[in-house]
Amino acid sequence: MPQKFKVVVTRQLIDEAQKLLEDVSDLDVVQWPSEDQPAERSWLLDNAQGASGLLVMLSDKVDQELLDAAGNDLKVIASFSVGTDHVDTAVLRKRNIRLGYTPTALTDAVADLTIMLTLMAQRRGGEAIGKVIKGEWPKMPWSPLLMTGPQIGGSTVGFLGFGRIGQATLKRFIPFGIKRARYLTSKPGQPAKEDHFGLLKEGKIPIEPAQNWEQLARESDVVIIGCALTPDTKHLVGKDFLAKMKKTAVLVNIARGPVVDTDALVAALDKEAIFGAGLDVIENEPNIPADHPILKQPRCVLVPHIGSATIETREQMATESVKNLLAGLKGEAMVNEVQL
Repeated sequence: MPQKFKVVVTRQLIDEAQKLLEDVSDLDVVQWPSEDQPAERSWLLDNAQGASGLLVMLSDKVDQELLDAAGNDLKVIASFSVGTDHVDTAVLRKRNIRLGYTPTALTDAVADLTIMLTLMAQRRGGEAIGKVIKGEWPKMPWSPLLMTGPQIGGSTVGFLGFGRIGQATLKRFIPFGIKRARYLTSKPGQPAKEDHFGLLKEGKIPIEPAQNWEQLARESDVVIIGCALTPDTKHLVGKDFLAKMKKTAVLVNIARGPVVDTDALVAALDKEAIFGAGLDVIENEPNIPADHPILKQPRCVLVPHIGSATIETREQMATESVKNLLAGLKGEAMVNEVQL
């Protein structure tokens, strides 16, 4: 009888992905029993021993301790995520362990949410809903400037990071009648390396690289943060960046929380140095208690990291994760692989 590959899966998966996993006869699957609750660290360390593959979630830390617990048979990590902040890639590289992830599955879902957060920030959606919920609407007589905010049409949208999600977001912005787009990549002033949707060739609006973050902050009516979190980008959007933004501008973060200095953002909103903010991510999430200073800002909309939370996206992420796991075990090409 051929030897079975032991694989450890840290969550119950949706039916299609689960079936894909269970239909492979030469797997010995050890799986955390819950769909909603994260696997306990002690359970993962105990069960990783002798595993050839691990399918993990964003909440599972993949580090030296876990790899040591798994042992020398480990060939592949498949992460159910677009980000890899939870994975020590240097350790994987040393041990020649492949890493799969799901970056392309959530492009549309995150781009849709970016538009939603922009509209909520500009049109004071969170503040307006709050007034209705608190019963304040009857005490708000109509006036010409009641609850007014800037609109997308005619604006300049700036992208801090201009990969697939940023470009998918711009594709959605263009029908709103924006005037132009600026973007800043890891090579300031240089054109985007890839034109994912043909927007740069179409020329419907000017889409130009910014020379530096100062120019991006100064010229943009909407700043979309979509860059990776690195030592260089941590707190890149801080006191100095926010001070250069227009008073009528809004900040939207759909990347990683620590790219924005939360204290600096709270101060900027307090002083009305910028108009508003829409956040899918924030530093120290999910540990945001009800008395957190950001929640006292009426023109800040914060949602609990739901960028990929559509049914279709989560289904695709689950099936791609299983496909990456199986490909790694067989030495085949993954759907998406981090080049270590």
